[in-house]
Amino acid sequence: MQLQQLRYFATVAEVRHFTRAAEALHVAQPSLSQAIRALERELGAELFHRARGGITLTDAGETLLPHARRILADTETARRAVQEVALLRRGRVRLGAPPSLCASLVPDVLHAFHARYPGIELHVDEGGSQDLVRSLAGGALDLALIITPLGAGAPALATTELLQEDLVVVSAPSAPPPTGRPGMRVAELRGRPMVMFRQGYDLREITTAACRAAGFEPSFTVEGGELDAVLGFVRAGLGVAVVPGMVAARSGLRVTPFEGVRMRRTIAVAHRADAGMPGAARELREMLLEHGTPRGAPGPGVPRAGTPAAGPAEDM
Repeated sequence: MQLQQLRYFATVAEVRHFTRAAEALHVAQPSLSQAIRALERELGAELFHRARGGITLTDAGETLLPHARRILADTETARRAVQEVALLRRGRVRLGAPPSLCASLVPDVLHAFHARYPGIELHVDEGGSQDLVRSLAGGALDLALIITPLGAGAPALATTELLQEDLVVVSAPSAPPPTGRPGMRVAELRGRPMVMFRQGYDLREITTAACRAAGFEPSFTVEGGELDAVLGFVRAGLGVAVVPGMVAARSGLRVTPFEGVRMRRTIAVAHRADAGMPGAARELREMLLEHGTPRGAPGPGVPRAGTPAAGPAEDM
């Protein structure tokens, strides 16, 4: 089994078309088809169902695909590690981060990193923490800013705490305040229309868990949005939302902190525990840990990195 065969297979599996895959790989289609056939003969199983309307993966193809992607990702990591003899003058770092941090911490850190290492390419994958954990474990990312603790059955990742951030309630400035007080309790979200993030966002899981701990199920008027969409729905008066303090401070929405038991998330820098990091990724990790909370950006109740963790009741 050759790396070229796996690369051809993964590309065909992604585009589901031999001609388009050959174009993407800059090879002749007959050569691509022959390589796939040779791989199938070696494995003793067909990898694709071939039909006039397109192609689909067989069960064998579905089984091979994640392994092929992992092997190709590990090979790329090894290739870039060897290139570090160029003293970080070339290379690439792939960073994953939640949207809230892409709007606050990440730009400052990437600016400083690029100034120090202008030859290193920076690729940012923006997404929910659960999605980033899967991408990191699959080799698609070098580093990721994720929410800890990781759930049961999570892949083996090495994590270092970066910062803790309080979550707050945002509502439309044109609507009445959620309460007659400066703050509100989690229990006061009962029966209140809420705008909720899509599956895969840690904010969805944290909010739902906090509501259930308070003895009720949250009521969603709109769900499935990304960060900007959720803030827009709240601004339009469709409901309230629970968001990070740093996001709330820049949203232009009314901000109401929680009273009593707070909702808080812990953000960590993570990488695969079973694979070494390229030098450029290690440098970026150190810069992230040095920057901690963005300058001038902490929202209500957002301590800097190194602040002692809150007790269990506050870590929802």
